Amino acid sequence: MEISLHGRSAIVTGGSKGLGLAIATQFVASGANVVIAARGPEALESAAKAISDGAATVSGGNARGRIITVAGDVAKAADIKRIHAEATKAFGQVDILVNNAGVSRSGAFETLTDERMQEDLDQKLFAAIRLTRLAWPQMKERRWGRVINVLNIGAKAPRAASAPTSISRAAGMALTKVLAGEGAAFNILVNALLVGLIDSDQHVQAAAKANIPYADFMAQRAKAIPLGRMGKAEEFAKVACFLASDAGSYITGTALNVDGGSSPVL
Repeated sequence: MEISLHGRSAIVTGGSKGLGLAIATQFVASGANVVIAARGPEALESAAKAISDGAATVSGGNARGRIITVAGDVAKAADIKRIHAEATKAFGQVDILVNNAGVSRSGAFETLTDERMQEDLDQKLFAAIRLTRLAWPQMKERRWGRVINVLNIGAKAPRAASAPTSISRAAGMALTKVLAGEGAAFNILVNALLVGLIDSDQHVQAAAKANIPYADFMAQRAKAIPLGRMGKAEEFAKVACFLASDAGSYITGTALNVDGGSSPVL
């Protein structure tokens, strides 16, 4: 089965590295025009080249979509508006929205200040709310849209000392269900992808912080995964691409674990 996004336009937040970069690469390879948004202009420039090169490899040199970059902080409402405006200016519309920006932050509950909690909610929950609100009217008018909220398995099964991430992600799962109910009559499909342990820049940083060789770090983490290995960003991206396409036309309101079987909750 060939997954095609030809004629579609997408925004991927947090698109300069990790899962966002992999998703954007898969989208462009499948024919979509994609805006990647992140805070660092230099990182975005490097990511655009990596996406273009990667998409050429994935697609086997076939016709691919365009990639443009917009620097901005999704925790700021003004930047959200600018990201959407630039995407609309470049491509005329936004068919697919991937709310992916945000890193995992956690700590003992009594150490979490109001400021730290609000920062996490702004970056993860309110960013998704604001960007979806901007894209929603056009999606309704065209009676076609896809919203994918990238969360983590802590949204369903939070661990102790996993706030603020588990709290903001659980709220993101509720947002997904609310939007799916409202969008269904307009063929706007809204789903969440819950990431488990995926080989990504976050884990590279965690290994460095713990002063553990990355290969050893990966092997230790893999022991807790039923499949016996950490996932690859490309594997996650393929699931996102399926949900963004017409192949996933009867799936909405779901929170799908992409975690190698790690989550104790379906």
